[in-house]
Amino acid sequence: MLLIGENLNVINKVIGKAFKEKDPRPIVEEAKRQKGKGMDWIDINLGPARKGGPELMEFVVKTVQEAIGDTPPLCLDTSNIEAMEAGLSAHKGKAIINSIMARTERYEKMIPLAVKYKANMIALMWGPEGLPRDENERGALAAELIYAANEAGVPNEDIFVDGIVTPVNIQQPQLMSLLSFQEMLQDMFPGIKSTCGLSNISNGPPDHLRPILNQTYMVMLERKGMYSCIADAYDDKLKAIARGERPDVVEVIHKIMDGEPVDMGSLSKELQDHVKTARVILGHTLYSDSWLEL
Repeated sequence: MLLIGENLNVINKVIGKAFKEKDPRPIVEEAKRQKGKGMDWIDINLGPARKGGPELMEFVVKTVQEAIGDTPPLCLDTSNIEAMEAGLSAHKGKAIINSIMARTERYEKMIPLAVKYKANMIALMWGPEGLPRDENERGALAAELIYAANEAGVPNEDIFVDGIVTPVNIQQPQLMSLLSFQEMLQDMFPGIKSTCGLSNISNGPPDHLRPILNQTYMVMLERKGMYSCIADAYDDKLKAIARGERPDVVEVIHKIMDGEPVDMGSLSKELQDHVKTARVILGHTLYSDSWLEL
């Protein structure tokens, strides 16, 4: 599983302040830390960036690449189209546009940027009615958006599909729908890549429960063909799992996915927690903030 570091984000108080003041020091420090953690891409999330967005994105892209070079490449995230183009223009190497929604008024303006700057693009399954209801609606949105991108000259290999991860404590059935959608993707669009905002699954549960939710769901998504995820660069266990260094964790989660019996008494506390978490994500048990204690 390839990883896109999510932490250079306007919602982070330190980074948000640095963006506002165009203070390069915290931005450079964050980028260097993420490079040191071995991220495959670094996401730069400016949010809406309504005021001075183009100048800010250009500043951040240049600041980061002057500090760390052109590897890892950057994933540029803003809803401000002018700011997106300013970042792509400044970027050295192949950037990722994060993201292009499955809405005609958005993708007709954004896809030409992917063509002009030979960038990768994240095709976000957020349609005219918002979040799709199930994997079939995700498939319909993907077909519309990918067809438009292909027609403009963007090959499948440059497209990352984001089927949208939802919070486990609010929209658990959507997590199953996304797993089903992931399984469909390669048959529908050979060569297509995929990604997701992994941390969305744990958006709401207490902070101490967030890592195990993220880690467990990542294993499930990867088994269904997920190519990459946008994730916490500082979750070392998640990174170890993504790099294939924790086959024990992967094996026990796969067993739960396959409905195989598991002898809980033979497992460490760590693996028991992954079993319990997998059962919550799959809807075998109801979500509560105390699921690990049951």
